[in-house]
Amino acid sequence: MHLNGPELLQPVFDFLDGVIRDYGLYIFVGLVYLLIPFLAWTLSGGLRRKLLHGKPMPHVPPVIVIYMPVGRPTPPPAPFDPFPPFHELPCCGHDDNCCLD
Repeated sequence: MHLNGPELLQPVFDFLDGVIRDYGLYIFVGLVYLLIPFLAWTLSGGLRRKLLHGKPMPHVPPVIVIYMPVGRPTPPPAPFDPFPPFHELPCCGHDDNCCLD
């Protein structure tokens, strides 16, 4: 009989499925409580101290990028007037009804 990988690992998968089904909530809550001190330690510089082994932090100058436009600036667009000025309709002058057409 020749067994392949998934057949050999099936009991392990069944065990993990059962553990997660039965104790998944407790595992999750435990990991959350372990994550809080780890985040506090990391944010306070604990990981940086481990990586540098007590040596001082290397000085890295800050980089500031300033955008300098090239060429002539475009003129600003004309302001939008939502209420244009009122224009009188041309009238013929002798009849009041001609302006209403």
